[in-house]
Amino acid sequence: MRDVRQLPVPDGLAGMRVDAGIAKLLGISRTAAAELATAGDILLDGVAVGKSDRLTADAFLIVTLPEAPKPLMPTAEPVEGMNILYSDDDLIAVDKPVGVAAHPTVGWDGPTVVGGLAAAGYRISTSGPPERQGIVQRLDVGTSGVMVVAASERAYTHLKRAFRYRTVTKTYHALVQGHPDPLTGTIEAPIGRHPSAGWRFAVTSDGKHSVTHYDTIEAFREATLVDVHLETGRTHQIRVHFSALHHPCCGDPMYGSDPRLNEKLGLTRQWLHAVSLGFTHPADGRAMTIESPYPDDLQHALDVLRSE
Repeated sequence: MRDVRQLPVPDGLAGMRVDAGIAKLLGISRTAAAELATAGDILLDGVAVGKSDRLTADAFLIVTLPEAPKPLMPTAEPVEGMNILYSDDDLIAVDKPVGVAAHPTVGWDGPTVVGGLAAAGYRISTSGPPERQGIVQRLDVGTSGVMVVAASERAYTHLKRAFRYRTVTKTYHALVQGHPDPLTGTIEAPIGRHPSAGWRFAVTSDGKHSVTHYDTIEAFREATLVDVHLETGRTHQIRVHFSALHHPCCGDPMYGSDPRLNEKLGLTRQWLHAVSLGFTHPADGRAMTIESPYPDDLQHALDVLRSE
């Protein structure tokens, strides 16, 4: 049921534009108030008004607000290929396959880590928003590897703090095109929404501070396997930073990979894998390192390069 607000125009709002006055009155954005007016959901003395009309003293105001969206809830369903790397009463570490989201999001109806854990009978912390309870970190749908989920409330608090204050050691391996120069280095460049493609990210002058450290593991004729440590955790950070250096991840056409090389390596997604997480255990403080082996498709790409 939609929420209907009915009240006289307050004295302090008389004479204001409808969008500005409604925004102030109801604590919503001016854009949202303008959308209500455009939809005919703001009435003054029974007459629909536009966003630029003026609120009048002593008029009776009726505002019909849209229904609040229902919270996204994970569907308990098994996730093929999602192995449990470690579990106890406080945390669960999973080996997340490619094509699996951490939790439900708008527009995603595929498998999720939380749904897979629920189907397998694991208890997850109830801390956090309904659609991502227990989630203390995320991996992109197209990135595989180790991911930790809080099973207890104390673990949720401890791990969220650890990720926020960057005391977790996050190690990725990436296969990038060409040969980064220097072989070991740090990429420090702000990341924000791409100015012409909102679904992509890019190095932008007004982006968020982002730092990526890397070291060469193995160099091939056309690509380099690098060990990557993230100091910050921006969306698509590794992919964006290496693309900005003109060394995009192999198999990543969104950020400029060579389709010929992708086909040669048999890659249908970016070669990027979360190989380990290091953190202190929430219960007893012991140092833990959880590791994930390369999945078959990423190993195959390396085998092709090594065979040359």
